[in-house]
Amino acid sequence: MTISVALADDEAMVRVGLRMVLSGEPDIEVVGEASDGIEALALVARTRPDVVLIDVRMPRMDGLEAARRLVRDNPDSKVIVLTTFDEDEHVAAALRAGVSGFLLKIAPPEHLIEAVRTVAAGGGLLHPAVTLRVIAAFAGQPDPTRTTSRAAELESLTSRETDVLKLLAQGLTNTQIAARLYLGEATVKTHLSRVLMKLNLTTRVQAVVFAYESGLVRPGEHDRA
Repeated sequence: MTISVALADDEAMVRVGLRMVLSGEPDIEVVGEASDGIEALALVARTRPDVVLIDVRMPRMDGLEAARRLVRDNPDSKVIVLTTFDEDEHVAAALRAGVSGFLLKIAPPEHLIEAVRTVAAGGGLLHPAVTLRVIAAFAGQPDPTRTTSRAAELESLTSRETDVLKLLAQGLTNTQIAARLYLGEATVKTHLSRVLMKLNLTTRVQAVVFAYESGLVRPGEHDRA
């Protein structure tokens, strides 16, 4: 099955580079480009892509506001935010909005291709160099009310499901979680599916946010192995 992708970035050269990388893959098709957030919303409404790659800094409507609206209005289109190392505070809001992941603009081509395939398949892009730093940034100023309600929701999880969620939030992959807990990868995937269902979440990124907001994991606790 071909994965349809929409590109949103105000720099034409960046869009050209993204298109060139993705168009070279037999299972990926770029269905359109936008140079700002408003164009991105119209493009997605028209083409209904599987994945949207959207830059943070764009004119008229920035990428964060556009991402929030895309997640809200187009649940079938998975959003990947393109970011740089100096945008943690701005991107934190997009995490709560439910984007499927983040990708550094300087990431190598193979990471871009992997990211598109991963989120199209329903996964989340949790690169420790980006996502965990962003989460730590906003988790440093928690909302006590939200923390209390999230902590109460944790009680719906079994001890094993809680273990899996904590390791996920620390930046471990399914393979690493399986090794740490002496489980099979299929079992880890099953636990993660149940965690998402019980907590009424849709992506792994949202699960990581939940883990920080509930106090299950705190800034600085991510795995360093």
